[in-house]
Formats: sequence, C-alpha cells, structure tokens
Amino acid sequence: MGVEAYPVQSSRTHFITEVQNDYAQKTKEELEADKVEVSLVGRLMLKRDMGKASFVHIQDGSARIQIYIRKNDVGEEQFQLYKKVDLGDFIGVSGHLFKTRTDELTVYVSKLVFLSKTYRPLPEKWHGLTDTETRYRQRYLDLIANPEVKETFQMRSKIIQAVRTFMHGRDYLEVETPMMHPIPGGASARPFVTHHNTLDMDLYLRIAPELYLKRLIIGGMERVFEINRNFRNEGVSKQHNPEFSMMEWYEAYSDLEGMMEMTESLIKSVIDQVIGERKLPYGDLELDFEKPFAKMTLREATVAYSDYTMDQLNDSQELIKIGKDLGIEDPEKMPSGILLTEVFEHVAEPHLQQPTFITEYPVEVSPLTKLIPGQDRYVDRFEFYIAGMELANAYSELNDPVDQRDRFLDQVAQREQGDDEAQVFDDDFLLALEHGMPPTGGEGLGIDRLVMILTNSSTIRDVILFPLMRAVD
Repeated sequence: MGVEAYPVQSSRTHFITEVQNDYAQKTKEELEADKVEVSLVGRLMLKRDMGKASFVHIQDGSARIQIYIRKNDVGEEQFQLYKKVDLGDFIGVSGHLFKTRTDELTVYVSKLVFLSKTYRPLPEKWHGLTDTETRYRQRYLDLIANPEVKETFQMRSKIIQAVRTFMHGRDYLEVETPMMHPIPGGASARPFVTHHNTLDMDLYLRIAPELYLKRLIIGGMERVFEINRNFRNEGVSKQHNPEFSMMEWYEAYSDLEGMMEMTESLIKSVIDQVIGERKLPYGDLELDFEKPFAKMTLREATVAYSDYTMDQLNDSQELIKIGKDLGIEDPEKMPSGILLTEVFEHVAEPHLQQPTFITEYPVEVSPLTKLIPGQDRYVDRFEFYIAGMELANAYSELNDPVDQRDRFLDQVAQREQGDDEAQVFDDDFLLALEHGMPPTGGEGLGIDRLVMILTNSSTIRDVILFPLMRAVD
C-alpha cells in the first residue's frame, strides 16, 4: 500500500486519561456544541467492524478509549489502511469527541495514521495473561493484558517517592555508594563475584552499602540515606530475589530508639501519602497501622509463640534439645546465639503478623552492633516484621574499633568452620573506624517487601518488574 510500517514521527494533543478526566462528564449536547478536537495515539486493543464503519478501542500508557471510524469520513484510502490494521498495531487518530447512545466517550475519527506493526498476537483479550511463568518472563505482555499489574508498579513508584519525601523532610542527604566492592561486607550473605580486567582483581556485587555509608558518617555527613540495589547469591522464594531494592540510612548521635521512632513514622507517613487509610488488607489479614507498633524481645516472642520457657532458652543444653526437637541440623555445633535465632525463626517469626519490633538479638548474629549496656550476650538491635516477613533491620551501630576487630575475627572463625555467609575481615573499614565515628543509629528497609505489603502482593515477583528466572532450555 506504500505505507511505512515503522514511521519516525507521531503526534498527539492529549493522553487518553486527560481526555477522560476533562470530558467524560460532559453531556452529548455539550460535546456536540464544543466540537473538541483531539489527536491520540495508542495500541489497537479491540475491533468491532460493521461494514463501512467500525468501533475500535485504542490504549496508550495512561488509559483506553473508544474511537469510531467511518469510510465516508476518512475516505477510501485511509479506510482500507484501517482494514489492514491488526490487534496490537499502533495507530494515531485525529477527530472530535462525542458520546454514543450508551453514553460512552468516543473519538469520531477524521484522520488515521499508521505508527507501528506488531508481528505476534497479544494475549487473548477475554482471559488476559494468567500463566505465571509467561507473566514474569514477558512482563511487557503482563502489563498490556492485566491493568492491575501496571497499577502495582505505579504504586511502587509512588511509595518510593513518598519514602524520599519523608527522608528529605528529616534533613537526610541522599547519596550513592559503590555497587562493586573489593571486600563483601555489611551483611551476612553470599556475594556474586565478578572480575575487573584492567586491575586484574575480583570484585563483589554489593550485599549491603552499610560500611560505605558509615564511612560518610565518619567523614561528618551526619544524616545519609541510599535507595538502591543489593545482590545476594541466595535462593529464590516468595520473599527473596537475588537482586533487590533496599534503603539504608544512618544518623549520627541517634540510636536504636531513634531508629524505632523513625521506622514507625516513616511507614505511617508513606501509607498516609499513597493510600490514605491505616487499616489495610493483606491476604486474609487486616493490618492495623493506626495503633503503636508492638515491641517484643527475641526471647519474649519465642516464649509467647511456643511452650518453651525463658529458663530453657537461657540454658545452652536445653536450647540444643529444643533445636533437635525442631529438626534444626546439628544444633550442638552452633554457637548458642545463632541457635537461639534459628529457634526464634522457626517458632515465632510466622506469627508476627501485625507490625512488630523484635529486639535484643544475640551478639553472634550481630557483628556490627553495640552491646546492650550491662550485657555481654545481646546487642542493641531490632528487626521489624509485618505479615511474618522481616522488613527492616536496625542497630545502635558499633563504633568501637577494638570491639569491631574482635567481632570480625569471630566472623572469620565462623567462615573457617564452614559458614560461607559470615562476614569478611575488613581492614579498610577498621582504618576508617579508628579515625572516630560518633554514636550512630542505622537501618536497612526492604523496599520490595514494603511494596508487597502496601499493594497486597503475595510474592516479591509481583513487585519487581523483571524478577530473575531460571534459564529456558
């Protein structure tokens, strides 16, 4: 037909949602009198041919609208062009707005242009795209076929913006720290390894930005935060993706209590900004963000959701018996603090449905955290839970370089005993710490999991646009 299948230019005067917002409430008579002219572009989603006229739905990135094309108005050449257009093709139309007998806002087309050809058919319109594997592998089809998916990711963007607004309101400075580290650190996890050819050195995709952000605190930047990706070479589950988004923040002269207040204020502020009500559905639950968040120690929660007593948890031999009862592998070989944390995760973690702070973690699982004053076994740390998921982890940060060196050495011993998630000795961070770090509160918040909660999504894959998938054979 002599028509370019992939032309360079297109033009529009309105997004479809603008047309709907501005003119959907107008009456037929008002639209007839005003003769509002618009030029719209979009993907063809539905055709209803009636001989020399057709009703068609097109969809742009904002919404969908009906258009009416009649041969007598657009002429033989353009009508024949329209007849060649398939579902999924992109077109542009110009014309005036009117309402049909069923009161549907419609564009009466006077001109049609072809914008782009599609070779493959879209998912069947009545059933959408329901195959989970296809939805995640071909997210573009998921976004086309399932409008609620696009709404989830629009909500994700609003949540992150609301988080930034809150942090800026607290006078925090947003920073960027390296994504490739010469030494993996800041969390207990297996890293991904890469290699820099010019320097001939292995580097590690970061598992956490913590040790770099603390260097900024040492350098006098008293309130810093970073929203970015972390990478952990671990399994895939409803709560885990090897590449995920975190926010970490550090505040000089703050502590765990400051981080607790910050967390509760942040989450309530985000909910107020993007949702507007503080009682939210999540699966079969109703989550209550109105009342103050609950607080329990790790041992108190373990006792509350089991038949075990505090005396049993404090006795190393009794703790080993509990570990065996729960099916924990080789509990007698574990340091007591690590075993206690495993017991907590088995018996208490699934029951932490409403927003809850869990405090007083064992020192063995907290190598970067200050001890609770007067204690030698427990540190000033909390993890924050909603719907049985850990969303945040916070410390009164360890700033004693001698103590930090001993903790790193303990981590090295754990690695030598086979724990490949234990942290690596980091001389360069110790050098920075020896120059002095003020008392500091710090925290990491899982952005993906927060989005899961606020969008009522049951799996992390529903809130990550392109989750990692197994290779197709």
